[in-house]
Amino acid sequence: MRLYQAINRVPGGLMVVPLFLGMVLNTAAPNLLRIGGFTEALSGAGYPTFLGMYLFTVGTKMTLNAAPRMLRRGFGIMFVKIAVGVSIALLVARFAGGDFLGYSTLALMVALSDTNGGMFLALTSVMGDPDDAGTYVPQSIETGPFVTMLFLVGAGLAAIPWLTMVSVIAPIAAGAVLGNLDRDLRDFFGRHEPIIIPFMAFTLGQNINLHSVVSAGVSGVLLGVFVVAVTGTVCILADIALGGSGIAGAAASSTAGNAAAVPKAIAMADPTYGGIAAVATVQVAAAVIVSAVLTPLLTSWMYRRVNRARALAGLTLAGIAQSGVEPGGMVPGMVPVGLPAGVTMPVQGPGMAR
Repeated sequence: MRLYQAINRVPGGLMVVPLFLGMVLNTAAPNLLRIGGFTEALSGAGYPTFLGMYLFTVGTKMTLNAAPRMLRRGFGIMFVKIAVGVSIALLVARFAGGDFLGYSTLALMVALSDTNGGMFLALTSVMGDPDDAGTYVPQSIETGPFVTMLFLVGAGLAAIPWLTMVSVIAPIAAGAVLGNLDRDLRDFFGRHEPIIIPFMAFTLGQNINLHSVVSAGVSGVLLGVFVVAVTGTVCILADIALGGSGIAGAAASSTAGNAAAVPKAIAMADPTYGGIAAVATVQVAAAVIVSAVLTPLLTSWMYRRVNRARALAGLTLAGIAQSGVEPGGMVPGMVPVGLPAGVTMPVQGPGMAR
């Protein structure tokens, strides 16, 4: 049986499939693994350990030697994506009492502000420019629950002790220090990060009962469409404004698979979110799958658009070069768009100063 290939055919499969297996197990037989010892460590009780391991490996991939251009674009894309998520969540909290059409502040903020790094790197490496993949280095800061915690506390929407927030960022910081001190360690932990994800997802799933989240499926699909449409638009515009082609912006329009773990992490830090964490988790998990389908389509559309523009620019310059136009001369018969017939405009020919 080729189970691994089958799981990977599901968008975000290493996170999503174990997550739903854990949910099914917790719903059908909640005490099956709660027998103590090492077996119980694979139940919901083991989730904090696996989350800590994951955050450490994420930290090891944060390097300080990325080129300034990549850093500028990466931080720009990250900023607008988080800003949109936070703004929409705050509007819901302020004017809708924290729930709008079944979408909680928590679900909206998490789904809108965390990019699927693996998908981003895969799409930009195939369709992007050489610098596009490198823009993910600063974007990786948004991975995990820390950014969500930071804005929830800053907006007065959560009461999370500062030491709890430090405990979230400490594994990331430790990993970042080691990853920058030793490239071999960075490569080692980076290669083995996928091993942790299924265990983290499975134990997370065992904290969720499907009976309480049956209605979250359709809303999760709509949330995924909303994420791609909104964050895709603002990230593309930000990427272009900062000198990119827009391809990296389109590739950043997804929701990360690990984002499904954030609502539970927030609820662990602030128990007042415990009642909505399960629904938010399923909504975010559905958004992961939907955005994993739509983000490649959006990126492909942007890639074709950029290539058409570049091809047109290349053909235009080639046509001018082959026309024999002297510097400062006219292209015979050319009538620029927007000018009356008979009016010509100087064009740049070969050899003109640029």
